[in-house]
Amino acid sequence: MRYTFKEFKEEYPNEAACLNAVLENRYGDTCPRCGVVGVTFHPINGRQGFVCSECDHHIYPLADTIFRKSSTSLESWFHAIYLFSVAKNGVSAKELERHLGVTYKTAWRMCKQIRLLMQQESDKLTGTVEVDETYYGGKGTRNWQNEKTPIYGVTERGGQAKAVVAHGGVNATTAIPFLKSRVELGSKVMSDESRIYNRVKRDYTHAFVTHSKEQYVDGDIHTNSIEGFWGNMKNAISGTYHCVSPKYLQSYVNEFVFRYNYRAVAVGPVLLERAGKRI
Repeated sequence: MRYTFKEFKEEYPNEAACLNAVLENRYGDTCPRCGVVGVTFHPINGRQGFVCSECDHHIYPLADTIFRKSSTSLESWFHAIYLFSVAKNGVSAKELERHLGVTYKTAWRMCKQIRLLMQQESDKLTGTVEVDETYYGGKGTRNWQNEKTPIYGVTERGGQAKAVVAHGGVNATTAIPFLKSRVELGSKVMSDESRIYNRVKRDYTHAFVTHSKEQYVDGDIHTNSIEGFWGNMKNAISGTYHCVSPKYLQSYVNEFVFRYNYRAVAVGPVLLERAGKRI
């Protein structure tokens, strides 16, 4: 579960090592043009590219990745990804600016790009699943802070979570499609007494607790896991990012879903491997 900075620097000591890592993640030892396995990729002097030893095809591994068209060094990018991997509550652009010595505009873009590596996966949750909705935002100094933004979330008992910003509002019309797209039909769904989940029983085994009567646990029926996720996410956003606009809120939700889902593994290698893939 640990991936220390010492291990990180041993694996990626310089710019060339970072570039070679992206090349290996994307192509391994197979040329995308001639298809020959076991080729050698020779670096091109003065460029972030390589030449295939078999067909002389030029390969630029940073194309179509989060590093595309960036003048920031790969060492700085990899360092930023490492910082994201060890920070439980996220990394703000101002913090990245101080660590890397880049401008705030550059740091903000890097944070935005790194969150692209934390997209939610498409597999569905199974077994016993808890569903709940929450709201982010409220009164503040900016116009968009005056309205709360609704978010739907589901957690699998002892497993993963998924969450999405509910742009269509909180109602049965948006809640049921959200569940069907993220939870296997026939699973056991736990919720509170909200009426928007009344139709859940058509496709799932549904049980609920009545929070309005101060009932929070009834045997194994509760929504404590999803509520714990909401609490961690809101505290982290409030403490690290302070405020997030509705326009970018989904990317921040993705970040904390990713952190929750990979809470039992070392996140650094996962993010660094994803960084070498097409986005």
